[in-house]
Amino acid sequence: MVGIGGAAESTDMVLNIGPQHPSTHGVLRLRLVLDGERISHAEPVIGYMHRGAEKLFEARDYRQIIVLANRHDWLSAFSNELGVVMAVERMLGMEVPERAVWTRTLLAELNRVLNHLMFLGSYPLELGGITPVFHAFREREELQNVMEEISGGRMHYMFNRVGGLKEDLPAGWLGRARDAVAAVRSRMDVFDRLVLGNEIFRGRTRGVGVLTPEAVHSYGVSGPIGRASGVDFDLRRDEPYLAYGELQDTLKVVTRSEGDCLARFEVLLEQTHNALDLADACLDRVAELPPGPINQRLPKVLKAPEGATYAWTENPLGINGYYLVSKGEKTPYRLKLRSASFNNIQALTELLPGTLVADMVAILGSLFFVVGDIDK
Repeated sequence: MVGIGGAAESTDMVLNIGPQHPSTHGVLRLRLVLDGERISHAEPVIGYMHRGAEKLFEARDYRQIIVLANRHDWLSAFSNELGVVMAVERMLGMEVPERAVWTRTLLAELNRVLNHLMFLGSYPLELGGITPVFHAFREREELQNVMEEISGGRMHYMFNRVGGLKEDLPAGWLGRARDAVAAVRSRMDVFDRLVLGNEIFRGRTRGVGVLTPEAVHSYGVSGPIGRASGVDFDLRRDEPYLAYGELQDTLKVVTRSEGDCLARFEVLLEQTHNALDLADACLDRVAELPPGPINQRLPKVLKAPEGATYAWTENPLGINGYYLVSKGEKTPYRLKLRSASFNNIQALTELLPGTLVADMVAILGSLFFVVGDIDK
């Protein structure tokens, strides 16, 4: 039954949150069944932003699909591009120059910091704290400036190419990037003090929305959300790609055992600190490399041999996978995208039932998703 108002205590009320609602990160709809102030059933309804990117992949050649792939998680554009080009390079059996490998790793970690800073600022905002988002955007601007300098783009960089990167780094860029990383690191304690040290924030998040390790495995949850529940898995360590195999001394896989909203925020924050350390390590290595090519010369018409391959990367929000099927043409026969947010958001059906409506926004925001990454 659908109850209107508070007429009967025994009636359930069906409440739609979204698809156009300030607390839903965009066009996501949550269909909640309420028993008083408690949620008894929750169903995420997706698809309002669906662009059919996977179908569009089949009508574009291997150079053009990069522009489609970098947009689904618009906070992680460089990392999105990376999965596509790695899949195509694997099909071609192509070796990428060392300079490109290290520069890709550097830019992937800077992109990770940019992604995390957005959530470090916006999550407290959803709980009523407006100040952290101003700090987050100031730090983002520092890194956006160096990313924009090399690529020309502020969000959609289009800097990856099959075989490497678009072009070499500008003169003096390494020094400017190092200054930007140092500047951001010097002010990151703001989030430790202002957010984690805030008793209201801790009261709203500790013990709320606990996700069990069993649920993480059942729903295929990955990234900071999975590691906050004690699932110790990170592709950068467990199946290294790019230059991560040589960065194991610097790489720290951050985990928590509590699995609540607070643990998810703590993992995100600590992972941001580590991404800055990894960026510094990559800057040191790129500076030591002798001059050399940053990409491979490609034929005018690029065709991947017939076959299939799967490439996956540890994106800022979790595991991002590309299943590429080729029939030997210049366009993919099929390119299936496995995005992190799509799996992570399904866990809401398990997280929300039994919780208060007042905690719904805290739980929803702590899953750190991008709606385009769900609908792709």
